[in-house]
Amino acid sequence: MIPTYSPHDMTPSEHTSLSEVNASIQVPLTKGFWKNMRAYVGPGLMVAVGYMDPGNWATDIAGGARFGYTLLSVILISNLFAMLLQHLSLKLGIATGMDLAQACKAYFPKPVAMALWVLAEIAIAACDLAEVIGSAIALNLLFGIPLAVGVVITTLDVLLILYFQNKGFRIIESIVGGLIAVVLMCFVYEVIVSNPEWMAVAGGFIPQKEVVANPRMLYVAIGILGATVMPHNLYLHSSIVQTRAYARTEEGRRSAIHYATIDSTASLGIAFFINAAILILAAATFHNSGNQNVADITDAHQLLDPLLGSRWASVLFAVALLAAGQNATITGTLAGQIVMEGFLNIQLKQWVRQLITRLIAIIPALFVAIQYGEHGSSELLVFSQVILSAQLSFAVIPLIIFTSKSDWMGRFVNSRLLILVSWAIAVVIVGLNIYLLVDTFK
Repeated sequence: MIPTYSPHDMTPSEHTSLSEVNASIQVPLTKGFWKNMRAYVGPGLMVAVGYMDPGNWATDIAGGARFGYTLLSVILISNLFAMLLQHLSLKLGIATGMDLAQACKAYFPKPVAMALWVLAEIAIAACDLAEVIGSAIALNLLFGIPLAVGVVITTLDVLLILYFQNKGFRIIESIVGGLIAVVLMCFVYEVIVSNPEWMAVAGGFIPQKEVVANPRMLYVAIGILGATVMPHNLYLHSSIVQTRAYARTEEGRRSAIHYATIDSTASLGIAFFINAAILILAAATFHNSGNQNVADITDAHQLLDPLLGSRWASVLFAVALLAAGQNATITGTLAGQIVMEGFLNIQLKQWVRQLITRLIAIIPALFVAIQYGEHGSSELLVFSQVILSAQLSFAVIPLIIFTSKSDWMGRFVNSRLLILVSWAIAVVIVGLNIYLLVDTFK
């Protein structure tokens, strides 16, 4: 029998995060590394989904097509930033028993907390918008389904999500892991058939002055960085890491942070490979063939087969896009539930919450699909990433504040070095996102 723990024993939180699944997954009492690691694998994969969703594809394709392998270094740096921030997120959840939404409610005055809630909801709606558009584009590429019809079809995944959520949290994690495996295998194939220049690929991971000196390259680089760390992922990770039934003691939490960090870092390593693979594919296929202006998912799909001489290249590209979109739907739904419960203590039925979020995304997507077609949908996909970039600082800054509070974190409080590095990353992310937003709206 799984023991229950009161959040009042250790935090100012009023309610347990995701109470229906909190401490629902057993952790072995033995000290064997692999047995414990197996119990903790899962939340990292669910978080990694946000780093390979359809919204990231356009920036990776544009970066590779226009500038070859040069911006691989930006993907690497962005991923390192993400690894640190997700570590802070899981540490907050394990050390305090609160998710990020609950922590914001407990720490900030009510008007500030409500403003942060609104911003978090906007970010989740923007993320869902990217998932709807990405899935609709994938259905169009695979089966010729009109974009408007594809947008409507995406409402059906609400029923699938509800069905699998009722089967247990491990089932959800397994589905997410399986879809990530599909995306990964598709891009392993794509990279192999694209036959990139491996020495140039290796050189691309070394930062170049040109990235900053060339305004066009800097713009795409900021787009890659801005689309990498998703604000809803910070809320999500701080909650779902608490699904493990680790002992709510100092030693139990120390062990949980250790294994959860390994899970998170390894999973984000997979996301890094997939993002790098998209850019490598674009660089090897488009940059050296006179197609440097390819920045659209549909155009990339249409050019893959004739340029690579493989009839499977475009099919697997679309399959990976569909898998990525469906995966992001699952994690986006959970993030929405966590944010609403954490900020408002309102527990809507899952189908109501998912339907509201999906309708908010479907209305603009459907309008643009009918009015402007493929090009308009791609523009809306990029715009959704701009919205996410604008929201990012409102999740990152509170996260750093909370994990630096010794009265909340105890022995797990950030070290001085970690505080310094975290704030430096926050300044870079916020500064570049402001630059991107100003330049975009100009």
